[in-house]
Amino acid sequence: MTKELILTLVGLFIITSLTNILATLKTILISKKIMNPVYILVFIDAIIFASVLTKVTSSGGFHYTIAYACGRTFGVFIGGKIEERLALGIIEVDLFLSNREKMIKIAEKLRREGYTVNNFLARGMNGDRRHKVEIVMKRNEFKILEKILDDYEVKNPTLKIKNLSKVEGKITTTSVHA
Repeated sequence: MTKELILTLVGLFIITSLTNILATLKTILISKKIMNPVYILVFIDAIIFASVLTKVTSSGGFHYTIAYACGRTFGVFIGGKIEERLALGIIEVDLFLSNREKMIKIAEKLRREGYTVNNFLARGMNGDRRHKVEIVMKRNEFKILEKILDDYEVKNPTLKIKNLSKVEGKITTTSVHA
């Protein structure tokens, strides 16, 4: 392989990775109903895709196809990592505790942080009394909840986490200290 061919394949890999990062982010934004950036991402992706597809289909070697496929795979991987960092969206976390005093302290701490918190008396699997704390928060602030649980020495709690598409009314979804 010539130096020029290697540089072309590396460029194809990088550009294809970039388009797949954009496509992954586009899908995530659409699923979260954040539409304005999607239009720009689609436009950029379409221009790059048309250029790359022309290069891959007009080339005479299988190595272009491999570089393209590897770039797409790597792009999905990186797009997923970026999404984990951004942590877009709103979640509802249900925390189940047996200790009533800890439940009250944790619920009050979360309220002081600015979150909407509801707490209920519930029954566990065998009918045992459990306390449920329901918290609505931004997904990227979940670490705040983990820190609070750690501060109150709650280890391996039972959590149920649900993605919410939208919240309305008097519910606050973000910490006043964030």
